Amino acid sequence: MESSVGRFGSGQAVRRIEDRALLAGAGRFTDDFAPAGLTHLHFLRAPHAHARIASIDTAPALALPGVLAVITGEDLARAGVKPMDVTLPFKRPDGSALAAPPRPILAQGHVRFVGEAVAAVIAESPAAARDGAEAVLVEYEELPAVIGLQAAAAAGAPLVWPQAGGNVVAETRYGDAAATEAAFRAAAHVVSLDLVNQRLAPVSMEPRVVLAEHDRVDDRITVRMSSQMPSGARDAIAKEVLGIPAEKVRVLVGDVGGGFGMKTGLYPEDAVVAFAAKQLGRPVKWAATRLDDFLSALHGRDTESRAELALDAGGKVLGFRVRTLADMGAYPRNPGIAIQLLIGPWVSTSIYDITTVDFAFTAMLTNTAPTGPYRGAGRPEAIYLIERLLDTAARRMGLDPAELRRRNMIRPAQMPYTNAMGQTYDSGSFEQVMDQGLRLADWQGFAARAEASKARGKIRGRGIATFLEWTGGNVFEERVTVAVKGDGEIEIYATTQAMGQGIATSYAQLAVDVFGVPIERVNVVFGDSDRGSGFGSAGSRSLFTAGSAVKVAADKTVDTAKDLAADALEVAAVDLEYRNGRIQVAGTDRGIGLFELAAKQPEGRIFIDSTSSVSGPTWPNGCHICEVEIDPETGDVEIASYVSANDAGRVVNPLIVEGQIAGGALQGIGQALCEQVIYDPDSGQPLSASFMDYAMPRADLIAGYVTALDQSVPCRTNPLGVKGVGELGTIGATPAIVNAVADALARSGRTAAAEALQMPLTPPRVWALLHGAAGG
Repeated sequence: MESSVGRFGSGQAVRRIEDRALLAGAGRFTDDFAPAGLTHLHFLRAPHAHARIASIDTAPALALPGVLAVITGEDLARAGVKPMDVTLPFKRPDGSALAAPPRPILAQGHVRFVGEAVAAVIAESPAAARDGAEAVLVEYEELPAVIGLQAAAAAGAPLVWPQAGGNVVAETRYGDAAATEAAFRAAAHVVSLDLVNQRLAPVSMEPRVVLAEHDRVDDRITVRMSSQMPSGARDAIAKEVLGIPAEKVRVLVGDVGGGFGMKTGLYPEDAVVAFAAKQLGRPVKWAATRLDDFLSALHGRDTESRAELALDAGGKVLGFRVRTLADMGAYPRNPGIAIQLLIGPWVSTSIYDITTVDFAFTAMLTNTAPTGPYRGAGRPEAIYLIERLLDTAARRMGLDPAELRRRNMIRPAQMPYTNAMGQTYDSGSFEQVMDQGLRLADWQGFAARAEASKARGKIRGRGIATFLEWTGGNVFEERVTVAVKGDGEIEIYATTQAMGQGIATSYAQLAVDVFGVPIERVNVVFGDSDRGSGFGSAGSRSLFTAGSAVKVAADKTVDTAKDLAADALEVAAVDLEYRNGRIQVAGTDRGIGLFELAAKQPEGRIFIDSTSSVSGPTWPNGCHICEVEIDPETGDVEIASYVSANDAGRVVNPLIVEGQIAGGALQGIGQALCEQVIYDPDSGQPLSASFMDYAMPRADLIAGYVTALDQSVPCRTNPLGVKGVGELGTIGATPAIVNAVADALARSGRTAAAEALQMPLTPPRVWALLHGAAGG
């Protein structure tokens, strides 16, 4: 047992225990469930970006074979179903309250983006439901639509929601405008860039799926769904939309095929399925098509910024100014607004000692799908700004970009450090991490590689990003239950949610640390709102909050077991020692096995229900460096190498951490090189609503990838010393790639093009910049 514990405890590269069932096809996703009497739901979606609904005729659909019901927004309103409201206390520039249209669960009176759900058809089969949706007759009166941030902000722009009197949802201001202006006047160097973080589609392997059943005896709805937040989904469905007590809804989540943030909050479709199941008295399932998700799942990013740095003659940043417009879509949601107006700004100064700032972030309405959480959620947008500015400043000043960063980094002696946004970093050795990255990348050997590329007819460039990220969602309490069973199993239930990130394995390893039993004895369970309420998995919080809670709960379980064993062995608990699944009287061979002790209990188990807290967020950080080769004949960008040094605090499972960083980096590379949601600016029609038009990153985009983990600076806000890493790679990759392409352009004599560079860096765009074509 000793060797088993040593091989499977924390710090070991244990293969994921979740994968065996998934690889064998034995996973249990929501769409795998088909209860007796199952019916199927299909949504009729709006074909217009903005229109008044003049009439809806459902009779033709109800006359079709197999169609059981058609639900409209008016039906929901009559039944008392509430719209989804925005509740944040942000203000508009004039001091008035935030302005955002309440979102009806199905459109009522108006549609405000292409893809908004107008009616739901429930039928005996998916085909019948689709046929029924096509038979619903809707008469629309088209209205002017506004697409894009500049159009929405323009004087006289069409209004998404006339009651607001404009398209501004809210605005936040931070810093000291006068002090920042003074810093710019005194600066030896000023750098200004207009930068776009384009809209992205959060393409999870498994689209959204919802299955609801209603128990008439208990008057209770059970909802199975693909979600990162079971408890939050339960509360939103029950209290916020249907207007019923939370205990009347149970949410179950099985295997989840990826979330990336888009499966955090409630969607209107989720509530419609729950309502329909209660109305029909039969199970109802909705399985989103890929088109459904492209049209109506929360998109990510979509900001336009004017970012400026003021520096002295030696390269020290004196002031930092940002003006950002953020597209909230037609129906802003609480998380989407907070991400752009609050969370992103928290990390805007990153790892740099920048104390004088002037920030303005404005959330806007447009006739497009709503935006919300997407891997990184505000932090990639913010880090992209500062990293592009620093590279541009270094180029203009003739400095090595790593050296300019070094001159501005926060030092370990300054920890804990409170940044200009009032956020306190508990730990970090940023220069040390950068130096590791520089060594991995052979930074000094770049010139020789550039010459070799030139000999092959390619243009080589290098890019660096040094950065940090905030994790935790500012929800630091977590509940965990532990059941030691007489049959030899330790079951751990956590209110976070597995969604492909490997947390079951990491939690099991932490349990092995405490219990000293083989990992096969540990069963980690998630996804039942009846068994526990919690925030769920978002913001890279799972390991440092729930993992810490697993450690605390396991320790409590061992203490309880000692007390029980003291009674069984008729000795004092202080005379007992616990080791590797056995409790023994110190200095003797008298003892009892943990599972034997559990079997003797009245319920055949030892059960602990534990709630514990960590003291604050974590601040993982890294240095990501890439080199690219550009083919001047085609504009194609090839990533020749990619290295990253990452401070993740203590690492529970290096295999999982490295995989999370690599996977996150590939998503960041996708934004840099190929991904973009595009709407026609006149009609508001999505032009990228399928994989024929929306380009995803591929595994072969990176020729070489090297990851290093620095565990020398543990986090001080949790007992494990760990830092969240699920989004770290995404945050670093995008600016590293873009800076590398900008460097290549500058080295080829196209400095202006390097500063004008905008994502995605598609071959036509890069070719146009290389060859001086108008517009790039």
